[in-house]
Amino acid sequence: MHEMSLAEGIIQLIDGSAAKNQFQRVKTVWLEIGQLAGVEAEAMRFCFDAVTRGSIAEGATLEILETPGQGRCYDCNQTVAVTARYEPCPQCGGYSVEVTGGTEMRVKELEVE
Repeated sequence: MHEMSLAEGIIQLIDGSAAKNQFQRVKTVWLEIGQLAGVEAEAMRFCFDAVTRGSIAEGATLEILETPGQGRCYDCNQTVAVTARYEPCPQCGGYSVEVTGGTEMRVKELEVE
């Protein structure tokens, strides 16, 4: 379950931000996860709850915002919505689609005290 290591990375980011910005508690974390990032939202929630125990984010709400997949089709020269890797272009049916978005995961915002 790679979500556990991702959740641990989020805690490291929060700890670094707390040291830099002098806050004591995190109430809410907004996390953007791309549709094609390979991260399971429910597994991330479980892991986040586990790794926040005893930290400044213990009890924090995790809000997950899913960002859509996007790609560029070289057959029809269009930017298209992509719901899965290696699927044909929804416009022309061609397979020359390069994924250009929806693969990232980032902490978008923190609500802190």
